[in-house]
Amino acid sequence: MDTFNALIAGFGVAMSLQNLTLGFIGVTLGTLVGVLPGVGPALTVALLLPATASFDPTGALIMFAGIYYGAMYGGSTTSILLNTPGESATIVTALEGNMMAKTGRAGPALSTSAIGSFVAGTVSVVMLTVMAPLVVDVAIKFGPAEYFSVMILAFVTVSTLLGSSMARGLASLFFGLWIGLIGIDGQTGQPRFTMGIPELLDGIDVVVAAVGLFAVGETLYLATYLNKTEDKLEQVKGSIWMSKSDWARSWKPWLRGTLLGFPIGAMPAGGAEIPTFLSYSMEKKLSKHPEEFGKGAIEGVAGPEAANNASSTGTLAMLLTIGLPTSATAAIVLAAFQQYGLQPGPLLFETQPLLVWGLIASMYIGNVLLLILNLPLVGLWIKLLSIPRPLLYGGILIFATLGAYGLRNSWFDLLLLYIIGLIGFLMRRYDIPVAPTIVGMILGPVAEQQLRRALSISQGDMTIFLTKPISAGILLLTAALVIGPLLWKRRQAKRTEDVPEAATP
Repeated sequence: MDTFNALIAGFGVAMSLQNLTLGFIGVTLGTLVGVLPGVGPALTVALLLPATASFDPTGALIMFAGIYYGAMYGGSTTSILLNTPGESATIVTALEGNMMAKTGRAGPALSTSAIGSFVAGTVSVVMLTVMAPLVVDVAIKFGPAEYFSVMILAFVTVSTLLGSSMARGLASLFFGLWIGLIGIDGQTGQPRFTMGIPELLDGIDVVVAAVGLFAVGETLYLATYLNKTEDKLEQVKGSIWMSKSDWARSWKPWLRGTLLGFPIGAMPAGGAEIPTFLSYSMEKKLSKHPEEFGKGAIEGVAGPEAANNASSTGTLAMLLTIGLPTSATAAIVLAAFQQYGLQPGPLLFETQPLLVWGLIASMYIGNVLLLILNLPLVGLWIKLLSIPRPLLYGGILIFATLGAYGLRNSWFDLLLLYIIGLIGFLMRRYDIPVAPTIVGMILGPVAEQQLRRALSISQGDMTIFLTKPISAGILLLTAALVIGPLLWKRRQAKRTEDVPEAATP
């Protein structure tokens, strides 16, 4: 009953005119950036951080959440009509969706995508509503040792599982930790890594770093390497609505995709790619029409799109309840919380219940708004694909520059913006993930504070992290996430070597 009352109070917050308007803006922007190839939710949220610095935190976070799951809706349009995924999570959708469009069934493909996303989004938010208080009840018992172990889990997962290699991920993480430590040490009052530059005594603003890495760096990379191909846009022919047969073949994949997407999205570095591929594979095995896969099977659109949208809710669930970012966009949303002096986690449910439950309630409303926006306005989203990319990328850079300068009217912030932006460009060029940098920068000082507190309580005894059951369990999970993939790769390599030997007479 407490959860129900908290949710009702949250709807009161989310339904205020200001928050409803910001939620509508968020889901509309999310759909827009999902449609535009290469412009993802992480870039958009980073770009808007400076512009929303003076906003009410609740309204701004409602808008950012809307951008996140709205982009999951919009990405399917580009995948189906252009065969160019707007988001990496919609790669699987392009396999069957674009084939449906080529055979004149773009309408049903877009419909099953939009309705499936609505079903998955709504069901997964119900799961979040039920799960959140249970997770918070456990997490509220965390002490400094447990919180430090959670920070280590966050560091390891984003650095080893989000990148193409552990070395690249760790390099990005340590770069972020170094940036986060620049400034005056809060405990000793001594300057650290400031290199004698007075402007660095206050540290590097996380908003400047986020905009530099995601907006400037990503845009420079897209403009340099992903602006050289001509894409063929498929037209929407015939009715956009699904037939009775399409409904019958879609509703089970919607539910199965939801049950895959939410828990995997909540896992450290689970992301949206894994559940979408798993959903596609599952639907191919369970389908009564397996011969249609590869030629335009509607199940291959319905299941992955549901898994895609549900995973974004799972990601937000872990961010809100434990403060653990499990994707690049979650890392930027974490930066948004930091911008308002808020730390996601169990204490946030105690200190800011209206903010948290208002955000959760806004997801119910946002899913309805997205269903209304996606199908009737599909013609508008298609026209957005004709925007010249040079104009798009130029506008992003201008907006990023104005936003960063407007924070403190400082030329030094602009210098940092483009230095970090060039570093972000080089990181993308050499396949070094940028999410660990942001996570390290934000959580590094928090981890340092919790480490000092834990060691102060134990009088310098490092075994406190192993003698506390929850802390030891989290560290054991962390070790498994590091060692498990290494053992798996070694086993696969050994199996590959053994095959030729077994074949030798």
